[in-house]
Formats: sequence, C-alpha cells, structure tokens
Amino acid sequence: MTTKHKTHVYFMPGMCANSLIFERIKLNPNFKSHYLSWIPPLKNEPLRNYVTRLSENIKHEDSILVGVSFGGVIVQELSKILKIKKVIIISSIKSNKELSNSMKFAKKTKSYKLLPVTWLDDFESLLAFVLGPKIKRKVNLYRKYLSVRDENYLKWAINEMVNWNQTNPLKNVIHIHGTYDLVFPVINIKNYIPLDRGDHTMILKRADWLNDYFEKNLN
Repeated sequence: MTTKHKTHVYFMPGMCANSLIFERIKLNPNFKSHYLSWIPPLKNEPLRNYVTRLSENIKHEDSILVGVSFGGVIVQELSKILKIKKVIIISSIKSNKELSNSMKFAKKTKSYKLLPVTWLDDFESLLAFVLGPKIKRKVNLYRKYLSVRDENYLKWAINEMVNWNQTNPLKNVIHIHGTYDLVFPVINIKNYIPLDRGDHTMILKRADWLNDYFEKNLN
C-alpha cells in the first residue's frame, strides 16, 4: 500500500517526554506513523494558541491522533480545530473532572504555582511527578524519555494541565487507562478501556497489549 492511501497516525507524548516513548508501538503496514514533539510555549500562551501552532505539524486530514497523559489533552484540543478521523488517549483524562484529587487541590489553592524549579536538576523528583512515585527507583531507565525540561515549558505545562477547562468529555474519544495509574487514578476516570494492572508508563511496559489493541481496533 502506498503512503498516499495509508491512514496517518500522529502520536503526541506526555509531559516532558519525547517521541521515544512510542518506540515499542508497531502499527501494521496500513498505517503511517508520525511523531509530534513539544514546541516551546510562548510566555503565558493560552492552550488554544499553542495547539494552533502545533497543528501546523499535522499534514494530513482525517488522521488518527494518539496522545499520552498531557499529550492526550493536547490531541483532544487539536481535534477541535482539525478534521480528525479518531482520537485515542492513553493514561490521560477526558475532562477536568477526571484530574487527580491532588491536582484538583492544587488548582483550588494555586499551589502548583509554587513549582520548585530545582526539579529541572533533581531528575528523580521530576520523574516521580510526571510518571508516578513508584518510578523513582528506575531513574536511569526513564531518563532518555524525559528530555523536555525547559523551565518555561514545565511551568506552562503544569499550569495548562491543572487548569484545563474542558468540563465534559468530547464524543467518541477512545480512552485506554491502566487500573494501577497513580498519576490519574481510575477512581476519577469514567468510560474507559481498562488495562489491568497497567500504570502510568504502560505505553512502555505494556506495548504488546497496546499493539494488539491497535491491530484489532485501529481502522
């Protein structure tokens, strides 16, 4: 099948992550994979403006968008301004009601603004915040995946995640979520496809399960 007739799939990584998190995801020859990267946000840039600039990297209509964690928020926002065939989010949320209780508290108290910029140098703390507290013991394993650590980006990303204003899920968003996710606990998640014992890093740890799901359901 020529590239012209393939379905194009765009992958968006999670907060601070690069496209290497998708290195174990293998689609069949009917699909063409493309990997989006974080672009530097402008100072105090609204999320809508950011995704409008990011959308310039999506070159095909009727594409499938796949986003992980905060990247799941990004692809949902992209679907509001582009002609998209399907949106799949992994380890993410569909509305601000699905934020963790700690993130809801941070939004209410605005404590997220007290971000310790030392996280940029203290990789263990950053890793625990982005991927979950149980990941700290595997620092070196995940170091290569979290390469986007600019201070302006990190403050912007946390602000936009905590203050996401989507109150109701978009229609037809496919949500795959691990039952052991500690960043976005399933107690707050509704209407999702469960991956038993999957955690917030299941895009890496459970790639075989995801590949099988994509093979059967990506069309």
